Amino acid sequence: MSQPNHSAVNLESSAVDEQRPDKPEEACGVFGVYAPDEAVATLTYFGLYALQHRGQESAGIAAFDQGEVHEHKGMGLVSQVFTDDVLQHIPGQWAVGHTRYSTTGSSHAANAQPAVVNTRLGQLALAHNGNIVNVNNLRAELLERDHDLLTTSDSELIAFALAEAVNDGDDWMEGAIAAFNRCEGAFSLVIGTPSGIIAARDPHGIRPLVLGYMGSKAPINAEAGYGPGKFVVASETCGLDIVGATYLRDVDPGEVLWIDGDGITSKIWAKAERKLCIFEMIYFARPDSVFHGESLYSYRKRIGQRLAKESPADVDLVMAVPDSGIPAAIGYSEASGIPYAEGLIKNRYVGRTFIQPTQTMRETGIRMKLNPMRDVLEGKRVLIVDDSIVRGTTSRKLVQMLYSAGATEVHMRISSPPVTHPCFYGIDTDNQDQLIAATKSVKEIETQLGADSLAYLSWEGMLEATGSEVGSFCSACFTGDYPIDIPSQVKRSKLMLEKVPAEVG
Repeated sequence: MSQPNHSAVNLESSAVDEQRPDKPEEACGVFGVYAPDEAVATLTYFGLYALQHRGQESAGIAAFDQGEVHEHKGMGLVSQVFTDDVLQHIPGQWAVGHTRYSTTGSSHAANAQPAVVNTRLGQLALAHNGNIVNVNNLRAELLERDHDLLTTSDSELIAFALAEAVNDGDDWMEGAIAAFNRCEGAFSLVIGTPSGIIAARDPHGIRPLVLGYMGSKAPINAEAGYGPGKFVVASETCGLDIVGATYLRDVDPGEVLWIDGDGITSKIWAKAERKLCIFEMIYFARPDSVFHGESLYSYRKRIGQRLAKESPADVDLVMAVPDSGIPAAIGYSEASGIPYAEGLIKNRYVGRTFIQPTQTMRETGIRMKLNPMRDVLEGKRVLIVDDSIVRGTTSRKLVQMLYSAGATEVHMRISSPPVTHPCFYGIDTDNQDQLIAATKSVKEIETQLGADSLAYLSWEGMLEATGSEVGSFCSACFTGDYPIDIPSQVKRSKLMLEKVPAEVG
């Protein structure tokens, strides 16, 4: 899913934009299950339910029943799109699903996934997490061959590229590899076909994808890898956990899997150069999901501990912006010895809304999502931890809210470096001129937020805390060092500035 066309707007005067989170917005969630004697649509529903945090705009499921596709998709949360009655009318032996946050193509029903396309071998249903950066060239190539493109999503382009290869004579695996070689950018894919499921990652593995199995014992075959069994593919391990599947391994960067009644066949279709998005570690993935052998909760606590050592403060209590800042705030508290307290309560039942509050509500300060606790904050010097700042609009309101609730000092700590560059690989970030750290120094941001102090985690601290090879992560949003070349026409739409302030940490 590529980038929406962000025009220059006054974020202070736009009621809709002020409701957007002050952080990079979601990727997407993909899920697939091969289990011929199970209710695969229901399993997929629960898998998507666990991946809901990765996208709340639309959801869809496509199941294959004796080669025939049964699909249902629509706008809204997973629980809004599907009912028990709907799921009962989606029969099949395997299924793929998707929960979407739009990063290419606008947010409307036509762009909901899985994308279903006809081929000579039957219909395919594709679910995509990521961003194709050569979207303009690929679209032009497909239009030249008279493909009837129905959406504005780059995910559909991958589906048509696969269909084109199959129609030209390739089988599913050959066609998939031919299509992937035409795509530049980030993609983790789960593709349903009449014969089985394809799962694949781009050579950099920018977006995650994991493999699991259902049953008491993994169906390991020494010659063929994994023999016949029930398999699950999901964006994160939390998608495996909810359906009772056991984690086997990650789908490797540059790897494609074919899952059918004979088990799993694996092929390496491109040389791997691992560059997992570091924001998956910091913010996007659920804290109970496992990366590199440990839960992300553990990593996020560790970067909070590192933040406490790098940027101490003389305060009475440490608190978090819920929910994403909680593990790092607990880590900061543990490392500093300063008590942790809940100073903000989050309304977890508030989704995205485009209904503007009344003028009276705006004047009194709307508290739809977060509400401060005066008895905790009054008379206290407070340090608040969040995972990132993008525009600064929400962070400024949070600082003001804490002062209004009686805090005598408000110090802000961010468990990632300053976001100075936009993402082109499946995260919705603003143009560079709207990223506050691209135009202001840390001291200037501190002044704009109205905080007594502001400090960010260092780039080195963020990467060293992973315990993995630091070169195996994409951190382009902090450095501008993009691991995949961005076409100039795409880059111009977001990179508005050539330089960022020298003082960034």
